[in-house]
Amino acid sequence: MPKETEKLDLFDEHEEVISRGGKKVKRRGIFLLPNLLTTASLFAGFFSIISSIEGNFIFASMAVFVAQIFDGLDGRVARLAKAESKFGAQYDSLCDVISFGLAPSICIFLWGLNSLGQTGWVFSFLFVAAAALRLARFNANIGSENKFFKGLPSPVAAGMIVYYVWTLSSFGIEGEAVGFMLSIITAIITGLVSILMVINVPYYSFKVIEMKRRVPFFSILMVVFIFALISLDPPLVLLTCAILYILSGPVIWVVKNLRK
Repeated sequence: MPKETEKLDLFDEHEEVISRGGKKVKRRGIFLLPNLLTTASLFAGFFSIISSIEGNFIFASMAVFVAQIFDGLDGRVARLAKAESKFGAQYDSLCDVISFGLAPSICIFLWGLNSLGQTGWVFSFLFVAAAALRLARFNANIGSENKFFKGLPSPVAAGMIVYYVWTLSSFGIEGEAVGFMLSIITAIITGLVSILMVINVPYYSFKVIEMKRRVPFFSILMVVFIFALISLDPPLVLLTCAILYILSGPVIWVVKNLRK
């Protein structure tokens, strides 16, 4: 039998084996639109890092918010267009480590944890490590997390960090204005959010919401109301939403244990 020759193409075609109609078939290439949205999320995270280094923490926080929007879109677009793939899932999580792990940790460190010295960078690294572990566990359990997530989703954890920075920065509290006590509080918040990402606290997953089904007309008014509410004071409203969602996890955990 002739030996199979090794392909030496510089850009080899990506190939996946999927199940279709009970049979395993090979699918070549990647889906463009959902991966473009994922790349946009990655770019927003990169822009956030650059903005933090330059000392523009409001722009850095806004960039993470933009990354959250693109991250929420890529998965839904993939499901609606039936363009889900293993490559897309892995690529999404790798990008999330940058946008929702590294970018927020650099932002919070340069904003208020650097004054604590080594203690500050320990808490910043704790957040990055927790985000990476959370995303690795999510990848390992793809398909099993439906109505509830195990642990705080990394985009919400990142939102808590950057909306906190965004809110205080909008009041002029940054740089030398961040005192020692506020730095301690910031370290505690960062540590608590990091722990919530890796422990098995249940958090509601909005993935179960069906975007293609019909809804009451009143629903669109609620969407308009939410946008109007956010426009009043974006950082404060977004921070409040993040806090409420974070608190919902322990509440759900308590309720579930009381029912047992």
